[in-house]
Amino acid sequence: MPSDPSRASAPAIRTSGLGLFASEVRVLFARRRTWALLAALAAVPVLIAIAIRLSSDGDARGGGPPFLGSITQNGLFVALTGLAVSIPLFLPLTIGVVAGDTIAGEANLGTLRYLLVAPVARVRLLIVKFAVAALFCFAATLTIVLAGTAIGAALFPVGPVPLLSGDTIGVGEYALRALLLAAYVAVSLLGLSAVGLFISTLTTVPVGAMAATIVLAAVSQILGALPQLEWLHPWLFSHHWFGFADLMRQPISFGTFGDNALLQLGYIAVFGALAYGRFATKDILS
Repeated sequence: MPSDPSRASAPAIRTSGLGLFASEVRVLFARRRTWALLAALAAVPVLIAIAIRLSSDGDARGGGPPFLGSITQNGLFVALTGLAVSIPLFLPLTIGVVAGDTIAGEANLGTLRYLLVAPVARVRLLIVKFAVAALFCFAATLTIVLAGTAIGAALFPVGPVPLLSGDTIGVGEYALRALLLAAYVAVSLLGLSAVGLFISTLTTVPVGAMAATIVLAAVSQILGALPQLEWLHPWLFSHHWFGFADLMRQPISFGTFGDNALLQLGYIAVFGALAYGRFATKDILS
């Protein structure tokens, strides 16, 4: 794999936690690949809005993801539909790419040994790598919401938003709820990021770590769809991925949000510990 120019230009010695985090954020968002992933996510709500706008009858009802049938009446629903469409495939794919590259990418480029010889404590490096992957989770979901809101406002009428509870809220309150929805989905992906971080410590081939993380995201969703494995469903990191409906009710119920956060925290703790156990004994000179 060719060397990463953004990594080559990064300082060789980054010992402080904040300095290391800032450097890793710069490296991540200096890559063309990162912006390509975000552009692909932004294209999801854009394509949905254009397809509905160009449809012969202009009616999106009769099937599809949640909120799809309401887009022609209110363009603000494009963002919510974009999130619903992206959760099963597009978001896990992009998160898998970033999380799978965290450690394996450094090892593949030969920069891992310089980071640790600097010295940077291994646990600090793991925490920073996960923090950057988590930041990308929030950036990814926010990209979908912003792109969906912009294209929805450009192509369709915008007005008060009806909620699932039957109440109606203004555009300003909807904006806050849209940010909460983006945060909910981002939190939902933190467990997958922790799994990707662990897999990334097992190999020096980033493509393999990315693929394995993405496959596990698909496997988790398949297992979650099997009624024969209902006992397993609450333990799957994808179990609450579509549980954001409570944020579209009046009053807002944060019960599912809390359950989701607790589940993801469990995955972060377990796979973070596994990643450290592997990384602490990893031979960075081989």
